[in-house]
Amino acid sequence: MTDREWIARFAASLGVPAPTDEEVEQILRLASIAAHASARAAAPVACWIAAGAGRPLGESLALASAIDPRVGPG
Repeated sequence: MTDREWIARFAASLGVPAPTDEEVEQILRLASIAAHASARAAAPVACWIAAGAGRPLGESLALASAIDPRVGPG
């Protein structure tokens, strides 16, 4: 099973739409910024916080990038 197939099944189990390819890329970038600016554990937690905030992914990505400019959006 691919990552996208697993994600689609998980989303369906939760009754929500799976993220688009663009959203997946933004989520992975957010996770990368959090992991490289701090400890790796920050990656999933940052994504969970962003999801709970209900803001657009692009906005969450920009805010995360601003915390540590050395890591930036790349």
